Amino acid sequence: MESKNIETGASVFKSLDWITIILYLLLVGMGAVSIYAASYDFDNASLFDLSEFSGKQIMWIGLSLILGVVILLLDYRLYKIYAYLIYGVVALILLLTIFIAPNIQGSHSWLVFGPVSLQPAEFGKFATALALAKLFDSYNFSLNAKISNYFRALIIIFIPIILILLQNETGSALVYVSLIFVLYREGMSGLVLFSIFCAVTFFVVAVKFTEYTLIGMPVGEFSVFVMILLIYSMMLLFYCKDLIIARNVILGFVISGITVAILAICGVNVNGLAYFISILAIAIIYTVLAMFHHNISRFLISISFAVVSVLFLFSVNYVFGNVLQPHQQMRIKVALGIEENIMGAGYNVNQSKIAIGSGGLSGKGFLNGTQTKLKYVPEQHTDFIFCTIGEEEGFIGASTVLILYLALILRIIHIAERQRTPFERVYAYCVISILIFHVAINVGMVIGLCPVIGIPLPFFSYGGSSLWGFTILLFILLRLDASRKERRD
Repeated sequence: MESKNIETGASVFKSLDWITIILYLLLVGMGAVSIYAASYDFDNASLFDLSEFSGKQIMWIGLSLILGVVILLLDYRLYKIYAYLIYGVVALILLLTIFIAPNIQGSHSWLVFGPVSLQPAEFGKFATALALAKLFDSYNFSLNAKISNYFRALIIIFIPIILILLQNETGSALVYVSLIFVLYREGMSGLVLFSIFCAVTFFVVAVKFTEYTLIGMPVGEFSVFVMILLIYSMMLLFYCKDLIIARNVILGFVISGITVAILAICGVNVNGLAYFISILAIAIIYTVLAMFHHNISRFLISISFAVVSVLFLFSVNYVFGNVLQPHQQMRIKVALGIEENIMGAGYNVNQSKIAIGSGGLSGKGFLNGTQTKLKYVPEQHTDFIFCTIGEEEGFIGASTVLILYLALILRIIHIAERQRTPFERVYAYCVISILIFHVAINVGMVIGLCPVIGIPLPFFSYGGSSLWGFTILLFILLRLDASRKERRD
């Protein structure tokens, strides 16, 4: 029995995707060096000094490697058999965290065990990925077979989101939304992704362009209504395949628009909101009357999109003004360029951009970054670690890091596409979605393209919870991938 286990362990390591492991080791190694550079204080402390952030990170890396080896030695079938159990245990821990975690900067998301603090939300990612993979691997399961399958998948995704939001940890909760892309890979209609894209666009436009008014309404709302009308017309043409109906609706929009313009020129006060609601209502009524001579379901898609879009637009001001916290509102305003607030919510991003910009093409050199060494950038060893790379290694160093991430993501896509069962494939795409979201949002917020929501850069940012969470996420995938040859043999 012992010899069989040794033989199995040897076959696992022989079947491992070593390219992925090398990329992982490069990223965590560069991350430790970057943390050392970000926290260096001219006292000539060693990279391995356990009293420094870099020394602690190297300790976490060592423990992560041990954890990775343990994951690889376990039977691959355990991850599938106990997927729901793992998910349930982690969900229970997330629930308990709400009540027992101390208040740390307004968030109840860290469990403190003496000198060690762990964030359960980081471990919820691999647990959710396993549960989602288990669902798709169920007998005869198809996402589009019945509508209840969508609800089952969404429940798995949204339970950790809700629990983490209750911990007042918005950034970590948003990461789980990226798993929607997995549903798209497994057959979800592209209309859902298009609707999400439209919702984000409507929100940004409605919030950003509120300073000026046009025909009695903010320019942002005016612009969103115009986009809704245009998209509605295009959807009628695309889904209904009826040029006459689409043409008549578009003509109605154009004629009503010209009429309002003439009235405005003549000095007549036009209520913009009433105008848009009226012409959209007329267009929908006309569409409803016309659809009885065609395939009704095709028309309902266009009508539902228009109605939901208008309701969403009405909710934007309420959500932004009443649901989001003041600091969250300010971060969004800073990211959208509505306010600068350089000494407040925009301070981190402004200092980060100065640091990255000062690095130029080749950087100032290792340990020679002035912005980071003088501690101008808060959280520069955690969420803003990328600005240290940009300042000291310049555009070349920052690009190298991004290329490594791209190589890792492309490699995982390759791994995902060679899997033989839905469980391994879906789990792999969960890993891809989470990695892409983390890298894109973290780098985006460091250079000012995204609001600061406090999510780490994978394998780079300081912290044991993040490193362990991503290590478990990745090494389970490596173990599942290695089992392909075991099953064949």
